[in-house]
Amino acid sequence: MHYTINKTAIWVLALPFFWLTSCHKPRSSKNINKSAADTTVASIPVAADTAVISISAGDVDSSSATTKTSTEAAAPLAVKELQFDYLVAKSKFSFKGRKQDFDNTNVNIRMKRDSVIWMSVTGIGFEVARGIITPDSIVFIDKIHKDYFVFTYEQLSKQYNFELNFPLLQAVIVGNMPFGQQPDARFVKENDFYILKQIVDRLEVDNYVAERTLKLSRLLATEVPTQNTFTLDYEDFRDVQGSLFPFVSQIMLNVRSGQEQAVNQTSMRLKHSKVELVSASPGFPFSIPSSYKRKR
Repeated sequence: MHYTINKTAIWVLALPFFWLTSCHKPRSSKNINKSAADTTVASIPVAADTAVISISAGDVDSSSATTKTSTEAAAPLAVKELQFDYLVAKSKFSFKGRKQDFDNTNVNIRMKRDSVIWMSVTGIGFEVARGIITPDSIVFIDKIHKDYFVFTYEQLSKQYNFELNFPLLQAVIVGNMPFGQQPDARFVKENDFYILKQIVDRLEVDNYVAERTLKLSRLLATEVPTQNTFTLDYEDFRDVQGSLFPFVSQIMLNVRSGQEQAVNQTSMRLKHSKVELVSASPGFPFSIPSSYKRKR
């Protein structure tokens, strides 16, 4: 089997998070409820066990083919967020885009909450790439070509014209709500979901929270000026040491480009075979051999 590890292939794991952050600045996200104070992306409570929210009453839209109702919660409703110190996962990653297509690439993931995201990409019996993401930088080494890449969030923001930060990336990986909400956030009850609508600068965001589990099940974000869309579906929820965790994440990007505004579609799937929440550090071994060359 032949492995090609290049800059584009390495970045497909992080692509959806780059797009999700490309349409806002860290200190200007806000809930669609205009009476609520502005929130700050950097202060997303990713380490919190729950995010307390409430539901406000609304009218029934009888003209809609699907009846939408909203109800007044007698007590605050808590959207369940993952609480952990360290996380260890064995996963398979699939990607399909205009120029690349690969299926079931083996990825080992280790995380320390608010500090480190460590990744190891393996082939048949050997490691082909390793990466480490911290609040300060992102580094990947390519063991096939003996190269490495180093990025800061400031460099990425300038190069791709977006703002990326570690707390937001962490929230998406563990299945928490990417954008924080105010205690008086407005939810609409539709079928088996509570839907929280948010406006984050140029993004219109719909968060679908399952009525049965109170976990985020789907996120749909639309960039208003371009109508580019990002869809994130969490599936196959399983109990991991008392917490529900999505073992499958399906990601779809639809981006318009060119004068004809052709839609380029990119799909990704992260499927876990094993997830553990541990109290002791699993270790995050990472070093760059002196013989490796830095790629830019």
